[in-house]
Amino acid sequence: MPLIHLCVALALLFAVDAVAGTDQPRREIRFAVAAQFPPFQSRNPQGQLVGLNIELGNALCQQLNARCTWVDQVLVESFEGLESRRFDAIMGIAPTPLRRRWVSFTDNLYPFTTRLVARRTSGLLPTPRLLKGKRVGVLLGSNREAFARSQWARKGVIIKSFWLNDELVRSLVAGDIDATLQGTVEIRDALLDTAAGQDFDFLGPAVYAELLGDGVAIALRNTDTTLRAELNRAREELVHNGEYQRILAPYRLDVP
Repeated sequence: MPLIHLCVALALLFAVDAVAGTDQPRREIRFAVAAQFPPFQSRNPQGQLVGLNIELGNALCQQLNARCTWVDQVLVESFEGLESRRFDAIMGIAPTPLRRRWVSFTDNLYPFTTRLVARRTSGLLPTPRLLKGKRVGVLLGSNREAFARSQWARKGVIIKSFWLNDELVRSLVAGDIDATLQGTVEIRDALLDTAAGQDFDFLGPAVYAELLGDGVAIALRNTDTTLRAELNRAREELVHNGEYQRILAPYRLDVP
């Protein structure tokens, strides 16, 4: 009988601990980020992580009473690292059908718009017919690269991939490429709002396609449903308390 009582007591203790554990605040969220893409994520001269995605991630953690740990990656789309639990989430990545085969996503953190940028006098528009034989720069591993290679390359558009936006912009200004397909926020920051960008502009309408997605979210392991729900709830709370709008305002996002 004493053994039976002991087993029952231990079982009750474990059950109480388990229930109590569900009510505990999350202690840490490890966000993966590739700190090479201003103004979304980069390092300032002091080596600190800065940018829209960093501010949003820190605000989400604060809302959840959790510590943010940033894991700087070479590649944004490091799904293997996510599955091997080197980090808990990938911050700032567009949900596309291809990516959804491997990971799940939170609700969109914010929208983005994809545009063609070239010299104002070029007469180019974001159509394969007008871009045939032209060299269009895209960022390596981006959803724009996937779109351009699958939809434009087979129709005679020459797609050039670049590791960094600075390198791409230098090539565009020098005339080594004819245009670039990018999100409006990063190309404004990298070129259009600078002295070197005076002769360049957005040409034609925005480009919309399933391969491009229409927003930026947080990628998670498919099994991490609790974390996904927590992050979605935290985002809604940031909207309601006004912190979300305060963070986004300086970045001049395009809202469809």
